[in-house]
Amino acid sequence: MADATSYDDRDGLIWYDGEMVPWRDAKLHVLTHALHYASSVFEGERAYGGEIFKLREHTQRLVASADILEFEIPYSCDEIDEACRAVVSANNLSDAYIRPIAWRGSEQMGVSAQQNKIHLAIAAWDWGSYFPMEERLKGLRITIAKYRRPDPATIPCMAKAAGLYMICTLEKHRAERGGFSDALMFDYRGHVAECTGANIFFIKDGVIHTPTPDCFLDGITRRTVIGLAKERGIEVVERTIMPEELETFSECFITGTAAELTPVSSIDDYKYTPGEISQSLLEGYMAAVQPKKREAAE
Repeated sequence: MADATSYDDRDGLIWYDGEMVPWRDAKLHVLTHALHYASSVFEGERAYGGEIFKLREHTQRLVASADILEFEIPYSCDEIDEACRAVVSANNLSDAYIRPIAWRGSEQMGVSAQQNKIHLAIAAWDWGSYFPMEERLKGLRITIAKYRRPDPATIPCMAKAAGLYMICTLEKHRAERGGFSDALMFDYRGHVAECTGANIFFIKDGVIHTPTPDCFLDGITRRTVIGLAKERGIEVVERTIMPEELETFSECFITGTAAELTPVSSIDDYKYTPGEISQSLLEGYMAAVQPKKREAAE
């Protein structure tokens, strides 16, 4: 798992505005616009065996998120991809988590920030251990959140923007205080949406059901798992899922860069038993992300 050392006090290098700088020197001013007004976008990426999984898709989403927030990252997708790889290499990492982040600087302080410089930094750190298969298949305990994913008319919901995670942090903390691993959020209409940092899937009668991502991110891992399911001849239905349906499903799992594919054993009083479909997709996903296993399969 990730190093327990504080994230501001580590050895290593961070790519910062085109240069590799010592980890502890990658700083910004307290009056940075992004700190006060959440004008930043980011990505979470994973490297397996030194290779970043779906790197170009992550980079394209980073650039698209910045565009939604009406700023332009001053680097091309090719340059960002190369910088991500360079950070992994410079820190001698194999299995790692990579965090690119772009933000508005400190030239203007106020709601308006049209003249602020746009910065880009990329950090990477070791993320080398995973739950053993038998442990992961026991499943997570999840609770239902109080906050909801907002109406797309009120937020730029298709951007992976820092400000959109405020309620996720609050719900994650509330869940952990209650002894749960995560929280399931409904959307502004009361429909099942997603967890605090992961998409969610349900299984009934051999069919996978997952909420339509119309007010939250259509995750890269989510799309990967849907593809793996279809390759295996498993039907996937993207649709509105109502809270009262939670008791009707037999299996449940979540997906995300950090979560990868992790089964769920319960959502409050609703119980699920990870079965063949969850196990097959988990094994398939872990094979897909690891270069040696993927090459052998191909």
